[in-house]
Parts: sequence; structure tokens; C-alpha cells
Amino acid sequence: MTGPHRAFLGLGSNLGDRISYLREAVAAVPDLAGVSDVYETAPVGGPEQGPYLNLVVQLRTRLGARELLGVCQSLESAAQRVREVRWGARTLDVDVLWVDGETLTEPDLVVPHPRMFERSFVLIPLGDLAADLLPEGFNVERAGLEDQVVRLDRLGNLVPSSDPC
Repeated sequence: MTGPHRAFLGLGSNLGDRISYLREAVAAVPDLAGVSDVYETAPVGGPEQGPYLNLVVQLRTRLGARELLGVCQSLESAAQRVREVRWGARTLDVDVLWVDGETLTEPDLVVPHPRMFERSFVLIPLGDLAADLLPEGFNVERAGLEDQVVRLDRLGNLVPSSDPC
């Protein structure tokens, strides 16, 4: 990509000190332009596990999707993410959701993220930053999602705690 453009990453954590993992990851995101509120959500798919804390970050960057995937993997590595079970519990999960002007379909990376418009834990925090990317007419109450996603607060206002999950 050439000039600066918008890009969005989705972050989630449901192991250990979830808030600290998110806080440390957000602090390390390059070209950060915005951070959604934090939302608590039930896990989707995978084995039985504890609830997630989710947020979306906006970047104003020159990085393309492939480079952003590298950023995501570095953030997960710094949080000592272990990949044992597909959709299993994790210290940190970071996904490339959207990169303005870029569409990519490769075995290890699809942009826009193929399930972002199906997941309330992505759509609701994304709406905090980029309502223009939400499906036309999307409304949390009308979609019946208000019980599935609980807005907690801004990341900086949340107190870290040890989570037994």
C-alpha cells in the first residue's frame, strides 16, 4: 500500500489477566488511531471456556494486510499465546479485520476477515470506531445482541485482575 489508510484489528483474550494482555497489545500496536470500548462476550465455537474480553483498534498506517498479519502474530507471541486447540482459550487473539482498499484471499489470510460481519464481538466494537463499515441497518437491539455482548468501559479505566480461567 502507498499512502496512509485505515486498518482495523480485532483483539480478544480469555486466559489469565485478560485486561493486561489487551492493554499491553494495544500499547504495542503501530500507527494506533483509535481504540473501541472493551466488551465481554461468550466464546463462539470451540471447547468449553471462559468469557472473552474483546476490542477493536483502528490504525492509520502504510502497512498492508500481509504486514499487519505479522504485527498480529508478534502481539500474540509477546502474550505467549499457545495454539493447541482450534478456537480454544487464549491469552491473546489478534485478527486483521479490514484494510481500506485491500482485498486478499490466501490460505493464511483473508481480508476483509471472512466472519467479521457474523460476529457481534467484532461488529459492536467496530461500530465504536467505524460505523460506516457496519452492514446497512445494523442495530444491536434490533439484532437481539444486547444480551450477548456487555460493554465494560474504556481499556484505560479497567482494573487488571488475575483471572482463574
